[in-house]
Amino acid sequence: TIPASRCNNSLLCCGSVQAANSITGSTLLTLLGIVAQDITTLVGITCGPINVASVGTGDVCAAQPVCCANNDFHGIVAIGCTPININL
Repeated sequence: TIPASRCNNSLLCCGSVQAANSITGSTLLTLLGIVAQDITTLVGITCGPINVASVGTGDVCAAQPVCCANNDFHGIVAIGCTPININL
């Protein structure tokens, strides 16, 4: 877990976060034709942006707040995610 202020990528709120090699993660990546370079990387599922202005208020993300390196899949999945603490 890292503070939100240290995220240099996309701050996202995801419905769930799974390892790329988990049943859910691998099935979804396969269906979308996405190849994860590292099978243990975390994959965010059903993600939306976090409003940066709201960080620190405690009312930003009720699900899984993450910082993801690759969010080029229209919110369906995000790859290379790290859990974040949105209150820091």
